[in-house]
Parts: sequence; C-alpha cells; structure tokens
Amino acid sequence: MLAAGRGPGLEELLGEVARGDEAAFERFYDRVSGQVFGLIRRVLRDRAQAEEVAQEVLVEVWRTAARFDPDKGSALSWVLTMAHRRAVDRVRSAQAATDREERAARLDNDVAYDQVAEAVTTRLEGERVRRCLDGLTDLQRQAVTMAYYGGYSYPEVAGLLKVPLGTVKTRMRDGLVRLRDCMGVDK
Repeated sequence: MLAAGRGPGLEELLGEVARGDEAAFERFYDRVSGQVFGLIRRVLRDRAQAEEVAQEVLVEVWRTAARFDPDKGSALSWVLTMAHRRAVDRVRSAQAATDREERAARLDNDVAYDQVAEAVTTRLEGERVRRCLDGLTDLQRQAVTMAYYGGYSYPEVAGLLKVPLGTVKTRMRDGLVRLRDCMGVDK
C-alpha cells in the first residue's frame, strides 16, 4: 500500500529490511531516524549519547526486523519503543556508574578516615605511655627507656648505668609493673 508520493509504508519497508534489502533500510532509516533521535535526545539530553544510542537502535532494527509483528502495532511504534527502552537503559547504566563511583569514593573516604583515626589513636597512646613513664622513678625510667626505646640489652643497660645486672633487672621489673598498672593493661 503506497502513501501519496511517499512510497511504501514503514511496515512494508520493514518487511523488505527483514529480507536483507539495504535500499529499503536506507529509506526506512531516512523516514524514522529523526523521530528516533528526537525521542532519545529528550530522554538523555546529551547530544553525543543520543546519537550513539540512536545508531544502536537503528542497527538493532536492521538485525531484528524479522521480529516485527504488524498485528501488535505499527512499525513506527515498534522502533520508538525500542528507542525509548534503549535510552532508559542508558540512563540507568549511567546512574549505576555514578552510584558505583560514589560508593567507591565513600569507601576511599572511610579508608582515609580510618587512617586518621589510627593516627590519632597512636598519638593518644603515645601520650599515655609518656605520662605513665613520667610516673616512674628516674632510675626505673632510665632502665626502661634504654631497654625499650634505645634497644639495649639488660647487660648493656647495666654497663651504661654502671650498676649490677640484678639491679637493672629489678628496676625493669618494677618499672614495667608500674607501667602496666598505669596503662590499665590486664595481667
């Protein structure tokens, strides 16, 4: 059935496209591409993405023209439905990508927060240890500081302080007991 001066209707053209007629596809393309692009552009708002999706839809028309069923609606409504679905899929895909990026950014922030929290905790614990060290006698503090912060062995501490090894061991034991009590560490 021919429309006045327009040639075959879209349904007829689509039937020819289903049989692989490239010239029919060109005519079909010329007649629907503007409407397809316009619909997609209204959904996506981004011209470049709309052009890309319109191209995808029209390639899909070429590949699936045989699936068109004129009993279920017009060729134009079939193509525009396909275009709308594809555009909505693109919006959802873009939103999903944005959501993933936001989740990743939140995770990165959580990691940064954890690093800050760790640094603060370490600093507070260091201050607490210094306060507890200040609660030791000078002799205990010297022995503990040399052994734990200076890296000296008990005999080396004894040599540096010029005291017997037993004295260093006693100072260390008493100093560590006082530190444990001050820090609130369980036995």
